[in-house]
Amino acid sequence: MNPLRTVARNALRSRAWKSTSQWIRGTERWNRLEDEYDGSYVKAEVVVYFGDRSSKFYQLEQWIPVLEELHKTHRVVLVMRKGSALLRTLETTNLPVVFKRKFDPLHTFYHANDFTLALYVNNGMTNFQSLAFAPMVHVHVNHGESDKLSMVSNQAKSYDKVFVAGDAAIERHRRALIDFDESALVKVGRPQLDIERTVELEPSNARTIMYAPTWEGENESNNYTSVDLFGPQIVEAALQFPNARVIYKPHPRVETSNDPAMTEANARILELLEAANDSISDESMQHQVLMQGDILAMFDAVDLLVTDISSVGLDFLYLHPEKPLVLTDRRNDTISLNAEAPISRATPIIDRTTADGLDLMFQAILSEDSAAEARLDLRRHYFGEGGKGTSTVLFTEAVSKLIAARTVDLEHFHSDDSINAESEDESTSE
Repeated sequence: MNPLRTVARNALRSRAWKSTSQWIRGTERWNRLEDEYDGSYVKAEVVVYFGDRSSKFYQLEQWIPVLEELHKTHRVVLVMRKGSALLRTLETTNLPVVFKRKFDPLHTFYHANDFTLALYVNNGMTNFQSLAFAPMVHVHVNHGESDKLSMVSNQAKSYDKVFVAGDAAIERHRRALIDFDESALVKVGRPQLDIERTVELEPSNARTIMYAPTWEGENESNNYTSVDLFGPQIVEAALQFPNARVIYKPHPRVETSNDPAMTEANARILELLEAANDSISDESMQHQVLMQGDILAMFDAVDLLVTDISSVGLDFLYLHPEKPLVLTDRRNDTISLNAEAPISRATPIIDRTTADGLDLMFQAILSEDSAAEARLDLRRHYFGEGGKGTSTVLFTEAVSKLIAARTVDLEHFHSDDSINAESEDESTSE
């Protein structure tokens, strides 16, 4: 046998070659998609920029219905930089989509069109490549409203405007940032919550208690989860409530956590609910584990929400201020919690001092809700005046005003020297 042929054949079969071959085929695929979604057909006013992979697509996904509504007034185009996110986008919406993996094609596309405004749903690193284009007014909208530390970043100074929900968000920026121009903040409520959604949790004759914890965050300072500390206790107490249906709806990243304490506690919660269902024949009364799905489409059937400091509690407050909720505090510091998360001032708190009496806590709040008026005041503090639907009006009006003002500005602007950024970037296929 020819030894050279043998070496070549073995090389073809090697793991390294298989990886290289897959990379080549993947690159060819992204090249074809970039040609197909090059944007030559796009006529739009608003760019929605998303530079991350599909693992963060949830940040954009919650805005899609709002953007589809905005598209009726101001034409919208979604600009994607990663192939995996492009594929998720194509499955989710019929809005115009453009795929630009590299800096130069991105700015060639920008220059070839008459875009006036760009929206950003996160602070992804490649946002700065888009921000380099001066003719557009750049607006950060974030992907939720919560009292987490991560909600405010010094990167807010990079945008022309920052859309926020209400006064609580303005106070949050004031506490966290130094030398920040508050005039950049524009209150628009929470338009994502105005969208009508298909019901994902059927009503029940049972009292429905939902436990919806967040995940552990990227670091300890941004860790607000209760799963590892109180999760099983919360579920055990809810299961003791008479005529109750318990819904466990954690953040999707709880299920994939690599933290042993999180994994163990999550598994224990699943065991508790499965065991409790063994004696329940009526499906409408059975407890449920919902790892996926739109939590906002479940709130109508919920009588009591137990959650952590995250967007979930505030979304519930916006949609159902008449319903009670309970918050957790893993740091056991109620004074700091009340200062940083105003919503906690009108809710019972689960911490190390109260975790052993949760069954009585749940019974008390479901039998006599004394905080309803305080929650209504806090809803106004977080989201402003007006009921459901008001935020969409505020958001659309804010976009329209910025587009009108920038259109006037562009009449006297020359964009030949408007780029100031590195043009060399790595491949962004995945």
